[in-house]
Amino acid sequence: MRLSFCGFLFVAAAFAQQMPDGPGKAETEKMCKGCHEIARSISPRQDRVGWSQTLAKMTAFGMKSTEQEHELVLNYLSKSFPAEDVQKVNINTAQGIELESGLTLLRSQAKAVIDWREKNGPFKSLDDLKKVPGISAEKWDGKKDRISFE
Repeated sequence: MRLSFCGFLFVAAAFAQQMPDGPGKAETEKMCKGCHEIARSISPRQDRVGWSQTLAKMTAFGMKSTEQEHELVLNYLSKSFPAEDVQKVNINTAQGIELESGLTLLRSQAKAVIDWREKNGPFKSLDDLKKVPGISAEKWDGKKDRISFE
């Protein structure tokens, strides 16, 4: 019986360490635990765009939240569980597979980047990237920290 109690304390301590305090913590716990364990909910490390897409997917699966709760949770997850540092992708030299994996672009989007680059020359800024057809400006804004122009 004592081992079970110690195991419980260990799990509780690990759980407390996983969920840092901050605005949106309670809402995150409430919204996520309805379908799965909190540890599973927070295991992916994503940028704000990734967390937004995850929340949209969960909402489509039936997760209930107000707009205010949604924004609190998005802010909490983005701040507390950000994407791990990844090497920047040189947008002017990257091949299709690098664009797909490094920037989580669809194959068609990676091709659009390469086609635009071949037609118009190197990208000089985020504004140039926003001219690529088929990719929203919001997507680029969410990935700007992962892009290099050199």
